[in-house]
Amino acid sequence: MADKSTVSLLQKAIAEIKDCIDTCLQEDIPVICINKETRKKKLIRFEVLYENNKQFWLQNKTWEYFLSSDDYLKLQEKANEQMPSWVLKTSNNMPHRPEDDVNLGFGKDYEPIAHMEDSERVQHIKENKERLDRLIITKPRQENVITEALVETAKDTVLHNHAALMNVMNLSNEDAKAQTQGIVDSTHDFVKASSQLISSNIFDDELMNTLVSKSDGTIIQHMIRVYLNGLAFLSYYNKMVSSSSMINKMRVSFDETYQRFYHGLLPHIHPDHFTLEKVFHGGMRTISESNFYSWATGFLIHDLGKAAAVEYHEGEAEYNRDIVIEHVKVGYTSIINKTNYPREAGLVTGYHHEYYGDPAGYGYFRSYLNQYKKANPTAKHNSCIAYDLKPMMDHEALGYFPAKVLEIIDVFDSVTDPNRKYRKAMTTEEALKMMVEEFIFKHPKLDLVLFEIFAKFVRETKLNNSQ
Repeated sequence: MADKSTVSLLQKAIAEIKDCIDTCLQEDIPVICINKETRKKKLIRFEVLYENNKQFWLQNKTWEYFLSSDDYLKLQEKANEQMPSWVLKTSNNMPHRPEDDVNLGFGKDYEPIAHMEDSERVQHIKENKERLDRLIITKPRQENVITEALVETAKDTVLHNHAALMNVMNLSNEDAKAQTQGIVDSTHDFVKASSQLISSNIFDDELMNTLVSKSDGTIIQHMIRVYLNGLAFLSYYNKMVSSSSMINKMRVSFDETYQRFYHGLLPHIHPDHFTLEKVFHGGMRTISESNFYSWATGFLIHDLGKAAAVEYHEGEAEYNRDIVIEHVKVGYTSIINKTNYPREAGLVTGYHHEYYGDPAGYGYFRSYLNQYKKANPTAKHNSCIAYDLKPMMDHEALGYFPAKVLEIIDVFDSVTDPNRKYRKAMTTEEALKMMVEEFIFKHPKLDLVLFEIFAKFVRETKLNNSQ
C-alpha cells in the first residue's frame, strides 16, 4: 500500500480531473512509482514516463503509479481555473442553476456513492431490482411509471458500478474480482429484470428526455439512453428476425442493395458469392437469452471508462482523441481484468468504436488483428459480423454483433442529444440521413443491414408513440 501522502492512484486522477495529462506535463508533476511485488518506491517525472509510453499507467503490469496529496490538489486547482466561473459553486451566495450540474459528467449523486462500502452498493442494486420486480407483476402496465423506474434504477446501478471499479483499481486482479463479485451478480439480476420491462415506448423522446433530465450528469444521461434503447432494439431485432418478412426481403434485394457495400469490406470475396448469410457468420438468427443479458450488461457499462472531465461528446471542450481512446481502454481493461462480468460484456465496451477498421475508429481489436496478421499473413476474414466470440477471436469476422449495434445507437444518441452544447441536436430524420451518408456510404463505419433495421425500429416506435 502507498503511504498517506500517496492519496490518489494516477489512473483515477487522469480519469476524474480535466486535462490531467496536459497539466502533469506542464507542471512537471512527479509520479510515485511502487513495484507491485517488492513494494520498492521511486519518484519519476510524469514527462519521462509519458515520453516512453503514452499510456504507461494502463499498460505496465509491474508498477503502480500514485500522486502525492499536494500534487493531486494542484491538478484539481488547475482544472478548476479552466472552468467557467459559474461552474465553480464555491461561494454560498452564488445562485445554483440546474444546467450547471449537467457539466459534471456523472452528476452530483455520484459523490456519496463513491464513499459507500461495497456491501451498501450491492444492497442498493438489489433494491433497484426489487423495485422492477414489483412492476413486472403489476397490472395494468403504466408505461410512464415503468420508464421512470427504469431510468432511475439504471442510473443508480451505473453509478455504483463505476464507484466499485474505481475502488479496486489498485488491487491485484484476483483481489479486485473477489471484491466486485457482489456488484457483478446483483447487476446481472438487475439487467434481467429491466429486460422484462422494456418496450418500444421507452423510445419516446419527450418522456425519455424528461426523465433522464433527473440525471444531472451528461455522461450518465447518455449511458441510460444507450442502455434502455439498446435493450429495446435487441428485443425488436429478435422479433424482426423470427416473425417478419423483412429479412427475406433483404435476401431478395441483396445483390442490388447491399452487395457493393459489403464487397468493399471483403474485397477478396467474389461479388457473386455474397449473400446475407455470408455477411452474418452462420446466417442471421435470433439472439439467445444468455447473449441477450450479457450484451445488455455491456450496453449498461459501456462507458465506465469515462469520468466527469471527459466531455468530448457532452460539453464544449475541444475534441481530444487521446482522451477519447483512453476511455475505451480504461473501461475495457477494468471490466476484463478487475471483474467477473461475462467476457461478451467486456468486448462490447472495448470494440464499440472499431468502425469496420476505418481510420477514425479505435479499439483493442485492431492490435489483436495486427498481431494475427503478422502470424498469419495469408489469412482473410470471410464474414462481417459474428454473434459468437470464437469467430471473433479466430478473426473469421470483422465485427462483433453487439458492438456493431452499440456503434449505431451510440452515434444516434450523440447527434440527437438535446443537452449537448457543441452543436444543435438533430431531429430523428436528420440523424438517420447523416448517418447513412457519412457513416455508411462515404465512410463505411456502421453496418448497413443493422442500420436499416435500426432505422425501421426508430421510425416505427416513434410513429406508435405519436398515435
